[in-house]
Amino acid sequence: MSSFFIRSDKPQKRKFNGSQRGKLKPSKKIKKPAVKDEEIESDSELEDKDLPEYSSDEETAQEKKIRLAKKYLAELKDKEDDDDDDDETAAEEKDVVADRLKQDFLEQKGKLHHEVADQYIAPETSDITVLRGHKLPVTCVVISSDEKFIFSASKDSSIIKWNVKEGRKVCMIPGLKKSNKADRVGPTSHILALAISTDNKFLVSGEQKRLIHVWDPATFQLVHTFKGHKDAVTGLAFRKHSHQLFSCSNDRSVKVWDLDQMSYVETLFGHQDSITAIDSLTRERALTAGGRDGSLRIWKIVEESQLVFHGHAGSIDCVSLINESSFVSGGDDNSICLWSVMKKKPSVTYKNAHNGEMNGNLSHEENWISSVTSLQHSDLIASGSKDGCIRLWKCGSNFKSLTPLFSIRMVGFVNCLKFSKDGSFLVAAVGQEHKLGRWWRIKEARNSVCIIKLRKS
Repeated sequence: MSSFFIRSDKPQKRKFNGSQRGKLKPSKKIKKPAVKDEEIESDSELEDKDLPEYSSDEETAQEKKIRLAKKYLAELKDKEDDDDDDDETAAEEKDVVADRLKQDFLEQKGKLHHEVADQYIAPETSDITVLRGHKLPVTCVVISSDEKFIFSASKDSSIIKWNVKEGRKVCMIPGLKKSNKADRVGPTSHILALAISTDNKFLVSGEQKRLIHVWDPATFQLVHTFKGHKDAVTGLAFRKHSHQLFSCSNDRSVKVWDLDQMSYVETLFGHQDSITAIDSLTRERALTAGGRDGSLRIWKIVEESQLVFHGHAGSIDCVSLINESSFVSGGDDNSICLWSVMKKKPSVTYKNAHNGEMNGNLSHEENWISSVTSLQHSDLIASGSKDGCIRLWKCGSNFKSLTPLFSIRMVGFVNCLKFSKDGSFLVAAVGQEHKLGRWWRIKEARNSVCIIKLRKS
């Protein structure tokens, strides 16, 4: 099946070439080029190719970049002005903005890299805070950008806001029961995905019953509801420093939404099976895992193209971007893969990543990798399964090796993992069941959110 982009203003299907590389002209049919090696064309090579033509009254990609850059500079200056003391000089303010811009530039190029993994040591039992409040398995968690709050969601259709410092519940959106659906609005089925914007303005939840709800994280008031997916919404991701939202679903599609206008933008097709996870960073791109179609895809929105990657032996259930040029994935084959955007095959495949040694279950095949996450722009990643532990890993030089660091005892399915921005703590969503089904049930597990304080040597 060919892949398509569908725009909201002119609903039309645009075909991509078979290798999903390069930029496409919508009016021409592109033949599949011969693949000589595993190398994927770099962005610099792609930039030399022709862009689709735009009418004079449309904003070009370059004009959009300039407009967004000016807007971002203004936001940075306002933010730094709010944080600065009255006696700080103008020169110091300029240096702060310059350093921030330099860091953002390195982030976009995928060249910002901190080697921190060797500093971490295994936490003590006292470093783990367990938060109870959900009645059914916790499926997903997100952390606010100021790291003051955690938001968690569950199969019981509830969303809870937690205070990180105090380790307590702040407020809750309960799931709606059949008896009160008529006079209320809110979640009515399993919540499988959460995402929060960089400025903490929007919290978004994705339901098993196809809906995407937009909430105000401060008040928990419902702002908007998006409809459009034809099956369960399994993943959500905001593009950093923007209100552009990506969603994925069991209906095999990726949708793009604009929360500034509260509008649908376009639909992306290409996966041949249910999409299980999605992630995004600064660039106008999204990374998705295609479950049992065995593929990972990077969707390049501006270029209207995609890159396709293969490597796992089974279903790919989770994925996380490390930076703009590297990412990590986990599958039901109990393997973790490290990838580079320049190669269509994994740079590293670590088999039997979770061996069940902590709970006595040495059946490697059953220990699906249910969650992976990265401390972005560093060499530290974490993975979770049902084998009774969370594992932290060190990525080697140029992401060409993967070394286990230590394990953290955890009873139950680790359905989601998130690092705090500064790497001081790790949050885990733990449940008696896998977030996407009921293949097993661990009775002794507790449905909870765990905050793990990370120690450094």
